[in-house]
Amino acid sequence: MTLLSGKDSVVSLVLCVMFFILCSSAEAQQAKKISRIGVLFAATPSGNSERIEAFRHGIRERGYVEGEDVFIDQRYADGNLDRLRALAADLVHLKVDVIVSASSAGTRSLNDATNTIPIVMTSDTDPVGNKFVASLARPGGNITGLSILAPELTGKRLELLQEIVPKRLRIAVLGTSRNVTTTASVLREIEVAGAALKIQIQYVGVRGPEDIEAAFGEATEGRANGVLVLNSAVLNSRRVQIVNLATRSRLPAIYAVPEYVEDGGLMSYGASYTDLYRRAAFYVEKILKGAKPADLPVEQPKKFELVINLKTANQIGLTIPPNVLARADRVPQAHLVLAAAGQYL
Repeated sequence: MTLLSGKDSVVSLVLCVMFFILCSSAEAQQAKKISRIGVLFAATPSGNSERIEAFRHGIRERGYVEGEDVFIDQRYADGNLDRLRALAADLVHLKVDVIVSASSAGTRSLNDATNTIPIVMTSDTDPVGNKFVASLARPGGNITGLSILAPELTGKRLELLQEIVPKRLRIAVLGTSRNVTTTASVLREIEVAGAALKIQIQYVGVRGPEDIEAAFGEATEGRANGVLVLNSAVLNSRRVQIVNLATRSRLPAIYAVPEYVEDGGLMSYGASYTDLYRRAAFYVEKILKGAKPADLPVEQPKKFELVINLKTANQIGLTIPPNVLARADRVPQAHLVLAAAGQYL
């Protein structure tokens, strides 16, 4: 039997300790949990590329590394709201840690699918009216996130249209009736604002993509001289078609999201969606660290954007008044962007 010297014993002990530490470290790395974040979009990947990148940016700002700390699992309904229920059920089946919802329709499908997995709204039109939360200050369930003040902002869009159209306005309002609560609240605001501004309102309902062309025909027959396109997954997924129809009809149109203007639309005004998606990462971080959605108040927009496409204005023979252009920080060749918190509120 060979006895180890005192020196050899110390060396052996050190090696054993180092081996134990290395094994423990390897086991810890293997045991490290990667949080899974589901993201449910009602529209298309191309229409949401900037928004998902803004969310990823927000995740990185909070110190997470995608692929190491978190995995982002995206689902897109491509404007087909009937697919949302199946996509929501799929994310719930995967047992993700938190789900980010990009639309009211998506939140409704998720709400029907789970009452335990936390849901973060990025831009809900009316969280209380939609019965997703008990109140903005105290959500009370598994849903929290951000609202976009949809009813309030529609009146501002009417004001902008009135400023750029040089004659008495008759506005065709294009919207979908799939979300009855939100549509009703938005239409009430439009009626109030329209009456105050002495604008005639013609509501044209669109249930699906097949109705869009007929809707513009109805607007033309009704002698509309302006169009207000409401925020809708169905409409947003057909932006190019809508923009082309508005231009062909020579109708000044205002939209709720800036992607329409990027696709050739005349003008948009609303909350900054990239800012909302970046801020949604804050909620995700809080939830992953143990906070309950019920205790996280719903926030409202802090940044608003006015986007105007001067090229489109020229195409339809419209001159944007200087007092509207003066509100912009800059006027690039293709379009101008105003992003000022509270500018119109």
